[in-house]
Amino acid sequence: MTKPLGELHLHLEGSISPETLGAIDPSVSVADVEAMYRFESFAGFLEAYKWVVRKMASPRHYAMAARALKKRLASDGVEYAELNVSVGVMLWREQNARANLAAIQSALPQCPLIFDAVRQHGGDPAIAVAELALEFDAGFGIGGDEASRPLAEFADAIRLAGGAFFPHAGETSNAASVRDALEYGARRIGHGIRAIEDHGLCRELRERNIPLEISISSNVATGAVESLAAHPVHRLFDLGVPVVLNTDDPAMFQTSLPREFEIAAGLGFSADELEILRQNAFRYARAR
Repeated sequence: MTKPLGELHLHLEGSISPETLGAIDPSVSVADVEAMYRFESFAGFLEAYKWVVRKMASPRHYAMAARALKKRLASDGVEYAELNVSVGVMLWREQNARANLAAIQSALPQCPLIFDAVRQHGGDPAIAVAELALEFDAGFGIGGDEASRPLAEFADAIRLAGGAFFPHAGETSNAASVRDALEYGARRIGHGIRAIEDHGLCRELRERNIPLEISISSNVATGAVESLAAHPVHRLFDLGVPVVLNTDDPAMFQTSLPREFEIAAGLGFSADELEILRQNAFRYARAR
């Protein structure tokens, strides 16, 4: 891809390379991190993600991660990115979330942020995340294990976020999770691949112009789909569902946004269709 790229579903904590994490915590080696980044299930991925987050102990660490990501985005030709940050974990760990976030913003001043609450923690802690999102003019998301708690528990936090709700849904559960996100006013839906199980839902996503933030390598690495060949991204696209390609956690999934476009081409997307996917990142950007 030679034209500028954009991505809308990118986790700061999941972008940290083995080299950067080794600089953040010199007690771990590159080999240690690479070993943690090898997993075969969504549960294994969550354990690796938690392991990384536990290394993030100060605003300096978040600044280091953000600076490294800035270089990576520039190298990959990504001119616009929205960044998910695990604010719910910061609050759960009783960190100075405002200081962490200020450090991230200092390194990535033009990057819109989305503050993720943790699904497993429940609705009450999510309210504090939504309040911080309002304070920082950030989006509000809900990540983690979507099967752990119903979205109804987060109604108060979602209400606080207003129209800036960007949840994960339909990654490892079912189409009903995607429909719940839609009914609670999601502006975009992270992953959402289970929507393919319900063509009526796909029609509604198309008619309401709600995009799915799809990360192909992520879905294969976590076992959300069995293989690249089994991934429903092209079927969703053919049904008219708006699709945006993303990396999700690029260091953990050993991918990049140019690589995701190469994979999409291998799955049968034509040059014209790839151009639609490229443009969608800008079309559905929060800042537009």
